[in-house]
Amino acid sequence: MEIPLFPLHTVLFPGVALPLHIFEERYRLMIARCLETQTPFGVVLIRDGREVGGGQLSIAGVGTFAAIRESEKLPDGRYEVLAVGVGRFAVREVDTDREPYLVATVEPLAERSEDPDEARRMVRRTTRRFVEYLHLVRPRDGEEGGDLDIRLEVEIAEGAEDEPEDEEADEGISIETEVVADGDDDEPERGIVRRIRVPDDPGTLAHLLSGIVQIDLVQKQALLEADTVEERLAGLEAVLDQELLLLGRRLRRFEPDARAMEQRRN
Repeated sequence: MEIPLFPLHTVLFPGVALPLHIFEERYRLMIARCLETQTPFGVVLIRDGREVGGGQLSIAGVGTFAAIRESEKLPDGRYEVLAVGVGRFAVREVDTDREPYLVATVEPLAERSEDPDEARRMVRRTTRRFVEYLHLVRPRDGEEGGDLDIRLEVEIAEGAEDEPEDEEADEGISIETEVVADGDDDEPERGIVRRIRVPDDPGTLAHLLSGIVQIDLVQKQALLEADTVEERLAGLEAVLDQELLLLGRRLRRFEPDARAMEQRRN
């Protein structure tokens, strides 16, 4: 299948939302066409180069389908877009001449689990580490910093707000949020949220936590490219162990990454 590509200095994971400010003409055209046809575009990591202004560009071989959930066209033609990762793909071929933006032939990548029982055991270990990570990444007294800006897409079960939380749920993770988008009458209601109890499905959780943890882009891309759920969880566990060591000794402090902030603008 063919999709338009949006190279960025970010790694998008399925289930994670990505706000974008679209001002360059070629990407205005791309977004307008995606909205007209109701089709996704592909987000791929820029390995070398920059997306603004053209020039030489090296991109990763695995990216994420991005479905547009919200959009606003501004009077001057710019767009404010909220997209959500909905699946991974492998880039097979890139056409640089047909359109002002890149068009790629891609192959969707299925999520594989070779040992579901082991994956569930890994989820419990990884979740415990992640809860500790969230605690340590918060600024202490006298330190500068802010809350993680996390937006995830979840299906909202009917009557879910009236259901009591399971006090015996193992290692539930709660993230501050509000609903900022929802679905239509023909689809299950969905919300882009900033407070959820992270699901314990191994594949879903592996993607969501990989998208949340604040690590360098090379590490994030390696997690995205993992062949199986177990491989992604093992990689995430190793990353969290390293982050816990650094954060516990206050050798690393969460600060906004200038390049990561720039990716929100094309």
